[in-house]
Amino acid sequence: MGSLFRSEEVCLAQLFLQSASAYSCISELGERGLLEFRDLNPKVSPFQRRFVGEVRRCEEMEKTFTFLQQELRAAGRLPAPCPESPRAPAAREALRVQEQSEQLAQELREVSRSRSSLRDRLRDLRQHLHVLREGQRFTSLPVGPGVPAGLGVLLCASVSPRLIPLFVAGVIHPWRVTAFERLLWRACRGYLVASFVEMPEPMEDPATGESITWVIFLISYWGEQIGQKIRKISNCFHCQVYGYPESEASRTEAITRLHGQIQELSTLEETEKYLAEVLDKVAQVLPTWRVQVQKMKAIYLVLNQCSFDVTKKCLIAEVWCPVRDLTQVQDALRQGSVSGSCFVQRVPTTESPPTLIRTNKFTAGFQSIVDAYGVASYQEVNPAPYAIITFPFIFAIMFGDVGHGLLMFLFALWMVLYEDSPRLRQGTNEIWLTFFEGRYLILLMGAFSIYTGFIYNECFSKATAIFPSAWSVATMANHSSWSSAYLATHPSLTLDPNVTGVFQGPYPFGIDPIWSLATNHLNFLNSFKMKMSVVLGIVHMGFGVMLGVFNHVHFQQRHRLVLEFLPEMIFLLALFGYLVFLIFYKWIKFSAADSRVAPSILIHFIDMFLFTSNAENLPLYPGQVPVQMVLVVLALASVPVLLLGTPLYQWCRQRAPRTVRPRAHDFAEIFMHQAIHTIEYCLGCVSNTASYLRLWALSLAHAQLSEVLWSMVMRNGFVGLSYVGGVVLVPVFAAFAVLTVAILLVMEGLSAFLHALRLHWVEFQNKFYVGAGYKLCPFAFAPDTWE
Repeated sequence: MGSLFRSEEVCLAQLFLQSASAYSCISELGERGLLEFRDLNPKVSPFQRRFVGEVRRCEEMEKTFTFLQQELRAAGRLPAPCPESPRAPAAREALRVQEQSEQLAQELREVSRSRSSLRDRLRDLRQHLHVLREGQRFTSLPVGPGVPAGLGVLLCASVSPRLIPLFVAGVIHPWRVTAFERLLWRACRGYLVASFVEMPEPMEDPATGESITWVIFLISYWGEQIGQKIRKISNCFHCQVYGYPESEASRTEAITRLHGQIQELSTLEETEKYLAEVLDKVAQVLPTWRVQVQKMKAIYLVLNQCSFDVTKKCLIAEVWCPVRDLTQVQDALRQGSVSGSCFVQRVPTTESPPTLIRTNKFTAGFQSIVDAYGVASYQEVNPAPYAIITFPFIFAIMFGDVGHGLLMFLFALWMVLYEDSPRLRQGTNEIWLTFFEGRYLILLMGAFSIYTGFIYNECFSKATAIFPSAWSVATMANHSSWSSAYLATHPSLTLDPNVTGVFQGPYPFGIDPIWSLATNHLNFLNSFKMKMSVVLGIVHMGFGVMLGVFNHVHFQQRHRLVLEFLPEMIFLLALFGYLVFLIFYKWIKFSAADSRVAPSILIHFIDMFLFTSNAENLPLYPGQVPVQMVLVVLALASVPVLLLGTPLYQWCRQRAPRTVRPRAHDFAEIFMHQAIHTIEYCLGCVSNTASYLRLWALSLAHAQLSEVLWSMVMRNGFVGLSYVGGVVLVPVFAAFAVLTVAILLVMEGLSAFLHALRLHWVEFQNKFYVGAGYKLCPFAFAPDTWE
């Protein structure tokens, strides 16, 4: 079988690597991704391994790269992903990368520090200039009737030489102005004059980097004690206080001096230009460097898992390797080694190898469903290839509708056609990525839903007459001579299939559309879907038991064919396989003419377990009661064989000559395991058969919900046939479309998906699948995941 049907053969091997060629050999193996390395130094601390120094050097370079990345983000730039995957650097090249990255980081630190200091200096000068300008405008106001009283005292200070005002000026955050003003007034008891005005232009907040409009304040006071209080309060509110000369001439001179200092800061533009050049260089080389260092670190981590031979000249590594890839491994070692002396050698082992199942973009979604239940044991039968058909089909039984299936199919087809689009692959929404990874699964689910929708003859809950109906109303009307008065008093008419020409035979495909008009439509679908669910469930479980044969044959456990497989099939077919036979036999034997005397299968099935017969419920065929008694006895007789067969066989083999006598508790352990398996299987056959009735329940629920949505929403849009009705139809259809997608596609689709998942995990896979393995995780250089 191929690797999809059963995991590949994996062997344990040893790699013998020369110390000088080990790095290049591991690099070549990492590019190919063939081997899973085992740690041969599990008791050695990571800080005591041979290549811990090289790993630390890689981590130091990663820290440098992180700093460079942060500087790029601060400048609003993002490095592009590496266009091609570079190989791991050699030792000399790694030293060059380390030196150049540290040099670039040092340049960025110096230039960023210089730019930050120049920006802070320029911001302080501009704020000081605005403070002096606003203060000059404020203190130069003429004294008149429109000037406040306190301000008049301030402006008339030159009149009385004893009244000399002092000033505190600066800027404050606009959010703190109200509290600052209130505290000043209360602390100084009104012995001050304060003025607040917004700065003419916004400036950057050094704490947050946001651009805000600062508020300039100018406070005049008298007395040194009040001045100390004002300065302390300003410090508490993180105000930037600037010097404010007392005389107007000094203020004018200060403004002129500030203008000159601002003009002298022309080096800021040159610094910004040089910083942009350095950032361009970083953005160009950083993607390649980070991939190289990540590969280099991964190689040294793998080398730390190797051990040295006695001569200390050769590294030995243990790996799990697929047998079919041994030639590629040897070729990789030949390319990586200098003298060609590195080689691989298989090692016998009793350990269970890891599981390797190769998938592609189509089968990966189905394999992930199986792996979510449990990774297959080594070379166990893989349920994934069968789930490619059974999973969408079981989903479609519960979701059968042509319209809903077509919408799902088109949505999945769009994802499949544009699967190479970076916008779809690199999404950040986890729910969207889940849908995208399962696009082929959704595609098949939609296609199978269209098929079952045609079987149910439902398209948005409405039947379609693809073929002419097999029921003739005209023939029934001519035979019954329905009058106008009869039609007026009987809203429902009965079509009798026993009348010649009324029923002309089965519908060519699916359910006849006339059933959508019948009052007993739901009763008919109940009987049909319930029997269909039982039949499909028993077939599905029987197929799962059959797959166990491949496991027994492959693992050389042929005794299980007689002691487990045969009793399991007898138990399943003697009881529930017989139920399927009764369903088909009744469908074939009884027609419309004798349907009223058809016996009940349910009563026959109950009487089968009670070893009785019911005189009122006629037998389906002669000799039915003895046949049923024999089948029940066979089913009961298979239980002790299933329970005791394997333990007794193992016990006899252990007691045979030339074998090692087992410990006393081995037989008890085997018997307990087999007892659990027997009880689980026998009870599971009953409960699992009932569990498949969810196919019937979910299918009816979906159909009824679709019909309710149509009758309560969409039908209201067809009431008015005028122009107004056409206008009303637009929002009604919009509401119908939104509810269809949200409820019937998303919610009902998710419900049907979860039930199909449960039927595969519990009812199907437990018949043959153990799922106690672990995946083969080959050493391969992961794609660039830098964030």
